[in-house]
Amino acid sequence: MLLLVRMEIPQEIIAIKRDGGCLSRAQIEQFVAGVVSGDFKDYQASALLMAIVLKGMTPEETAWLTDAMMRSGRIVELPEITRPKVDKHSTGGVGDKVSLILAPLAASVGLCVPMMSGRGLGHTGGTLDKLEAIPGFQVDLSDAAYRAQLASIHQAMIGQSADMVPADRKLYALRDVTATVESIPLICASILSKKLAEGIDALVLDVKCGRGAFMKTETEARALAESLVRISAGVGKPTTAVLTRMDQPLGNAVGNALEVIESIDSLKGEGPEDLMAVTFELVAEMLCLGGLCEGRAEAQQRMEAAIESGAALAAFRDLVAAQGGDPLVVDDYGLLPKSEQVFDLCYEGAEATYITRIDALLVGESARLLGAGRSHADAVIDLAVGLVFVKQAGDRVEPGDVLCQVHYNAEDLLSPALERLRKAIFYSSKAVVIADIIIDRISES
Repeated sequence: MLLLVRMEIPQEIIAIKRDGGCLSRAQIEQFVAGVVSGDFKDYQASALLMAIVLKGMTPEETAWLTDAMMRSGRIVELPEITRPKVDKHSTGGVGDKVSLILAPLAASVGLCVPMMSGRGLGHTGGTLDKLEAIPGFQVDLSDAAYRAQLASIHQAMIGQSADMVPADRKLYALRDVTATVESIPLICASILSKKLAEGIDALVLDVKCGRGAFMKTETEARALAESLVRISAGVGKPTTAVLTRMDQPLGNAVGNALEVIESIDSLKGEGPEDLMAVTFELVAEMLCLGGLCEGRAEAQQRMEAAIESGAALAAFRDLVAAQGGDPLVVDDYGLLPKSEQVFDLCYEGAEATYITRIDALLVGESARLLGAGRSHADAVIDLAVGLVFVKQAGDRVEPGDVLCQVHYNAEDLLSPALERLRKAIFYSSKAVVIADIIIDRISES
């Protein structure tokens, strides 16, 4: 006997959540399909999003929403890839160029990394923008090219194609302009629907907290991490989340071409301590989830060997060449966009002091004011500009010491950027202890 499922009008579904009720799987699937088809008008979708922000969703509802969004477009299947397919996602921050180091490093130690990344908005940077600072680098690959690249060099770093998770593209645009971004169920569904559509076997999450992060407190970040891990594991993808601090910029460089340089330096074994700590932690988790290592010590040994031997750097060169970029950039940074001028911001105090902290949010805003970031999605960014910190939190500084090199092109943008930058650096007459950047590890087990 054929059972007919009654299609509800949008306002019926909206009213259930408005009144604090739970939506059924069928109702959530109808909502997602309606967003893609246009049967749910923007104002109706926005109303339901606001109801979700105010009333929340159960873990079951969130899992159904994630699954429906993932299945709203093409899902990549990669049966031809025999290596463990493990990806990483970061909730975003200032100076976070980890992906540029992580993908080639992970590929060089036996993993396949099918990575779909995004662009920067506001004070945070985007992986795709950084990659496009490399001359010729293409982030849009056909399905055939994507598969061939994963089979040959075991890594790809691409943008979201139009036919993958179209529901998220529409819903995120609405969330951005309707003050409905801050919702753990909606954040989880947005992140995981894209990652799970890549064809991965497992996932590692870098969930950041602090001034430069989306989640400002450890409590908020932990709640998000636990929800992400639970939902991803619930749909059959082993997942680990690492909580990391984003009170200060990650590494020394902030700005697209400048971060590419620091990433290459890191693959040459010359990376800043905090940046490498996060990268090693995430790749170690990827290796363990992929079944290639039994523990952290074994993973660390393999990663260090890949950098020391040059295998990780060679994998980055392969990635650049495969996606149309100039691999000579690895040895000649002059091929990257370069600012016309550099301003040395110096410590102007009369006595020696210590830097207690460098505010990541203000640093990100300073870089954006220089042109390194976007104030809106369609803004054109300057790939050459940004900041390189010579001193970091915990360092002792003397009068006249250079604190930061400001790379800029437009003279009229320098002054407002410096105003934010000066406010970002805090001092104390006493030495300070800097907290470990790795806070905790969260897994389903």
